[in-house]
Amino acid sequence: MAEKFTFTPTALADLKPNYDVVIIGSGGAGLTAAIQAHELGLNPVILEKMPKIGGNTTRASSGMNAAETNVQLHHHIVDSFGDFYGETLKGGGGMNNQALLKFFTEHSALAIDWLADHGIKLDDLTITGGMSVMRTHRPSSMAPIGGFLVTELLKQVAADQLPLFTDVKVDELLVEAGKISGVKATTPDGAVTITAGAVLLATGGFGANKTLLGQYRDDLKNYQTTNQPGATGDGILLAQAIGAKLVDMDQVQVHPTVQQDTDHAYLIGEAVRGEGAILVDNQGARFVNELDTRKNVTAAIDQLGGTGAYLIFDRGIRDRVKAVEFYDHIGLVKTGTDLEALATATGLDAATLKQTVADWNQAVANHNDAAFNRTTGMDRDIAAGPFYSIHIAPAVHYTMGGIAINPATQVLNQDERPIAGLFAAGEVVGGLHGNNRIGGNSIAETVIFGRQAGQQMFKYLQ
Repeated sequence: MAEKFTFTPTALADLKPNYDVVIIGSGGAGLTAAIQAHELGLNPVILEKMPKIGGNTTRASSGMNAAETNVQLHHHIVDSFGDFYGETLKGGGGMNNQALLKFFTEHSALAIDWLADHGIKLDDLTITGGMSVMRTHRPSSMAPIGGFLVTELLKQVAADQLPLFTDVKVDELLVEAGKISGVKATTPDGAVTITAGAVLLATGGFGANKTLLGQYRDDLKNYQTTNQPGATGDGILLAQAIGAKLVDMDQVQVHPTVQQDTDHAYLIGEAVRGEGAILVDNQGARFVNELDTRKNVTAAIDQLGGTGAYLIFDRGIRDRVKAVEFYDHIGLVKTGTDLEALATATGLDAATLKQTVADWNQAVANHNDAAFNRTTGMDRDIAAGPFYSIHIAPAVHYTMGGIAINPATQVLNQDERPIAGLFAAGEVVGGLHGNNRIGGNSIAETVIFGRQAGQQMFKYLQ
């Protein structure tokens, strides 16, 4: 068994008054950017306001989308940047910033290679809603992508001895002569000023800020959220305070499959459906193409009248999604030796559920889902007991809106000109995803644009 890795944040006494680059946020984008900047010879610091490292990245479960990768070829999948671009554009309602989307799709395979170069191998594949081929990369252990990625990036941060401070909240961006010159922050020991030639905002979205949600989407302010409590839009507010342009702030993704019967909302990753699970209503009947876009699946569940829905799957599917072990461990999974027992445990109509699963298994055998035209995630049927269910309902998951940037990750002002020295990457950015983010694209965004930010800050500081 591999030794458990524990990362220790840098002691506050070691915080210096000056760095080449200040990176705000310790999720996938911030960690990737710090490593890339360091490898180009810069001296970065990572500031995390929460006691816990990793932000929302730690909650991601499905994988990282990329096209034209060697991993896909090893799995006999021939993909194209053009298909990845087209399906993401369609999934985003055609509202995606096309310059960002072009950069994103064409640099996705390079990001997979970059991770592999750092010993972070994503060599298994699955599929998410809105995609036509398997382009969602994940570790062969099938471990949830988020925790895996953060742990592996932190190993690199530790090896490179990069300073990473927790419980340090940036309150203000400093500007001198029209350029970013540093930040003001609050630490457990009081206020500090840190000067730097460049600052990266990698602070995530605002899904856990009910006030900000209410400002742009009053209809969602009472929804539960899958976000960690630190996802309050700090970077957006910091940038806005110095004149940055915001885009698509009313575009908020509600994730269709979130278990919220406990005091905490747990996202049940799209990989469960990608590997073959179906959704049924409280009678036990299917009602939607489970791998339609998140927006459409959410709408279908909402039309059930507030009951939520149930994921139904078997041992074969469970074996393909390691996250289910965690869901079961914390009591979110109901089990039945056969479908009748599962229906009883779940509160569904046994005859309906049995007929639904029989119809589904026939659709899988025929490669034809006449009922809902599902064409993906049909590699295995639901026939090998025991059988399982998870009760789910939609919850606020991802904020597509945020800071306007160009493909060089430079933050733009109201006139769409770069604010010198200010960069942004990850969920804090708006525009890439249009009106609906495709599963697997958020982790891809953090690595692709995290790398780009590290490179462009280096270029800017030359």
